[in-house]
Amino acid sequence: MRKRIETLHTLEDQLRAGGGAARIDKQHRAGKLTARERIARLIDPQSPFLEIGLLLAHDKYDGQAPAAGVVTGLARIEGRVAVIVANDATVKAGAWWPETITKILRAQEIGMRNRLPLVYLVDSAGVNLPLQDGIFPGQYGAGRIFYYCSLMRRKLRVPQFAAVMGPCIAGGAYLPALSDVIYMVEGTSFMGLGGPNLVKAATGQVVDAETLGGAMMHTSTSGVAHYRAKDDAECLDQIRRSFRSLPVPKPAPHGKLPAKPSGDLYDLLPDDHRLPYNVDALIDRLFDEDSRLEFQPDFAPELYCLETELEGRPVFVIGNRRGFLKTAAGPRIGGIVYTESARKVAYFVELAERRGVPLIYLQDVSGFIVGVEAEAGGIIRAGAEMVEAMACAGVPKIVLTVNHASGAGYYAMAGQGFDPTFTFAWPTARIGVMEGDSAVQAVHGPELERLKSKGAPLPEDLRASIEQTRADYEEWLDAFHSAARGYVDAILDPLETRRMLGFALEAALASHHRHHLATEAL
Repeated sequence: MRKRIETLHTLEDQLRAGGGAARIDKQHRAGKLTARERIARLIDPQSPFLEIGLLLAHDKYDGQAPAAGVVTGLARIEGRVAVIVANDATVKAGAWWPETITKILRAQEIGMRNRLPLVYLVDSAGVNLPLQDGIFPGQYGAGRIFYYCSLMRRKLRVPQFAAVMGPCIAGGAYLPALSDVIYMVEGTSFMGLGGPNLVKAATGQVVDAETLGGAMMHTSTSGVAHYRAKDDAECLDQIRRSFRSLPVPKPAPHGKLPAKPSGDLYDLLPDDHRLPYNVDALIDRLFDEDSRLEFQPDFAPELYCLETELEGRPVFVIGNRRGFLKTAAGPRIGGIVYTESARKVAYFVELAERRGVPLIYLQDVSGFIVGVEAEAGGIIRAGAEMVEAMACAGVPKIVLTVNHASGAGYYAMAGQGFDPTFTFAWPTARIGVMEGDSAVQAVHGPELERLKSKGAPLPEDLRASIEQTRADYEEWLDAFHSAARGYVDAILDPLETRRMLGFALEAALASHHRHHLATEAL
């Protein structure tokens, strides 16, 4: 774990440096703060910043697209949890890569689902033109950003604040135009459907950027923008002042401590991912002390269901025990979902839905039980009940993949395809259809059996194919691979996990609080 954490922190530091010191210095010389400096000034001093998608595309484009050129995450602004989207102009002038669209859409979906206000800090040269085919067209191309903006304005009434703090060109100008409020900065902002060069080519007009689409023009002539600031700092202060008119959030519950300190979480998991560990030790370090009540502890214990609290807020926790377990029904293998455990979890999820309590899934699942007895016992129907209950539950669902997340077990434990509210992973997470050795048996098993029955040696080409299969699966299962493709929102350091889960829960419950305020008003 310590080795994985060291690798994670080194990679994160590289990505947070954006385009590097020279480009950061260029941004400063232009009188502008960087994306991360803007965020740091915008959010409350003691607020966490839950960054979403930092590792996305880190292993593509020869490393030229750190964080896909946009910083997205959640933080408190004037005490209200908000979603922030900030173009990083040190990365190819803030141009949009295909994964930039993925990150912005994910940030908007978090805002829509949880009814959280969004702040766009715009500083972008627009579409990365050589890659436009992966950016412009398609159902989930750049146009969907504007579709989501429209839904939030007209249907969902999710507040959107857009600060144009650099260039905002062509179709990208619709992002602020479809927001509720637009801020611009004197001397550095530009907003227009075409820049001076395009205008000259299209119309023959010769005009400078400030006259065409600067802050003064848009706040005094076109009326497109609403507020003008003399610099970045004043612009960010204006956004903070605007946040004060939003509903005041419900005070957080009185702070509680976990049953045991988190300092030894690095030593919890064994070096070999196949070996068991003490799940109770994990629970004691993530959730509040004296708050645990296990649901049906002696029935199908391979899947545990807990009523507990996280930083004073009630949660229902579903997770997998590992190792060999003795039960009244006979020995069980931890990490496997059996017929009884599937039905137990389905009932527990429905209980959470009736009570309105959020669900937290701690994934370390190898899959569903297979075999003659399992099929005869109705494992398919039981698994369908587990999946259906989870899919249809309207309460927030937060996922932490601790170790394995394999096969249909991954889906049943609130896999990403079922729209959980947030998805996190430890660096030890392994997300995939199966492990490499199982894949070898699935792909090459019949041929291996044939050679074994004949006593024939393993051909070199088959040996190479088997080794390639194992290597491919090790790469695909790796947590960094998953994060690079957006399969998880973030990889969490175990020592930061409780705090980040608590903040994610606060964000997920924000819409429930506003619903409560509306009911009180009626």
